[in-house]
Order: sequence, then C-alpha cells, then structure tokens
Amino acid sequence: MSRISRLFAGAGRPVLNVYCTAGFPRLDSTMEVIRALADNGADLIELGMPYSDPLADGPVIQASSTRALANGMTIAKLFDQLKELRPAVGVPVLLMGYMNPVLQYGFERFCAAAAEVGVDGLILPDLPIYEYETEYGPVMKKYGLDFIFLVTPETSAARIRKVDSLSSGFLYAVSSSSTTGKDKDINDQQAYFRRLQEMNLRNPVLVGFGIRDKQSFEAATRHASGAIIGTAYIRALEGGQPVVDATRQFLNSILK
Repeated sequence: MSRISRLFAGAGRPVLNVYCTAGFPRLDSTMEVIRALADNGADLIELGMPYSDPLADGPVIQASSTRALANGMTIAKLFDQLKELRPAVGVPVLLMGYMNPVLQYGFERFCAAAAEVGVDGLILPDLPIYEYETEYGPVMKKYGLDFIFLVTPETSAARIRKVDSLSSGFLYAVSSSSTTGKDKDINDQQAYFRRLQEMNLRNPVLVGFGIRDKQSFEAATRHASGAIIGTAYIRALEGGQPVVDATRQFLNSILK
C-alpha cells in the first residue's frame, strides 16, 4: 500500500492537501516549507514545479513560479533539495507540474529521480489519457508513483469513471472550470461534489480550486475525502513572516 493509500485508509477527518511552489519564496525554501507544512498539520503536500507557461494556475501561483524560476529553480535543483525529504518528513508528497519541462528532463529519468528521493506521486494536468495509457503510465508504475487525474463539473460520468480506473492515490476534483485562486463560492458546487460522492468511485476525491479558509475547506469536504489549498497559502508566505510562523498561523486558521 502506498503512503497516499495509507493516509486515506487511516484518516479520521477530511484530508488537507497544501500546495507550495518549489523554490519559493527563496531558492532554498523548499525543504523549509515542506517541513513546516508537515509539522503543523498538512496531511499531504503538493509541490509545484515552476513553469513559465502553466495552464491551470491563477495569477498568485503564476507569480510564485516566476519568482522561483528567477531564483534559479530547476528540476535538477529540486531533486537535489529533495534528497533531504525522507525520512525527515513522513507525509506523502506529490509533484505537480506540466509535461514540457518533465520531457525535457527525460520522463523515465524524472520518474526514477522522483522515486529515489521519496516522492509518492505526480499530477500532470496536460498529460492526456491515451498517452498515459500507452506510454507514460507504465513508466510511473515501474517506479511506484501514483498518478492523479483531474475532473471538472463538465466532465462526463463516463470520463470520470475512466480516469478513476486509471488514477491511483486519489481523484482531483476541480471545483470550477477556471484557474486556481478564483474567489468563487464553493457552496455553489455542492451538487457536483454530491454527484461524485454518489458515484462510489474507486479513489477518494479531493476538491481543489477556491479553497482558502476554514469555511471553504469545510464546505468542500462535506461530500469529499478532503480538499486542496494553494493560492491562499502562497499569499500567506508572501507576507514577509518567517516560513514556520506563517505556516503555523495559516494551518491553525484552517484546522483549529
């Protein structure tokens, strides 16, 4: 059983997945941020690999990626930093990013390096189903990496069941068809979340996009196994406080 599967099997409350950008706010912040999240209640960490042309990221996360790239963050540098990941941090860690830089690095080389440092899975929103099934999925499985597909309110039931059959770890339910960080009322999507719940999917469902505080986290997890927070945490790190203090205050505001 993977670390992610063990997390959901033993979770006694909704799972909190927090997104952070590698190399932000400083190049050497990556492990400091990961440790602070793990020490202060994050159940799962989604580590964004900065990219110059992200598809799904809103302006706040885009700006953090731009800053991380300006700081000198690369995939090679990231894997060098993540050599400290295990056993210092016990929570599951995912890498989230886009295919272009991963392919430039070399897909199998990337998967091998991710597995070696203790990464648990990947989120690559621009990897199509067909390419996953025929080319890239077998490589991920070879290295024991979970892969998480995304669904939206517009995704058909047939496609939801298809990606649920292919995903491992969990299914990422995008709350609305927009970029991250949009101030939409998560309560408006309860029918969608309920529909996913009633499908009795094989994977747990985590809701992302628009989760920013305790109220939206609780609303998002009414019909899901957990939720993902990204933009609001990046904003917390922008305030100039030490990473540990900013992280503790932010997570306490969600979980306490």
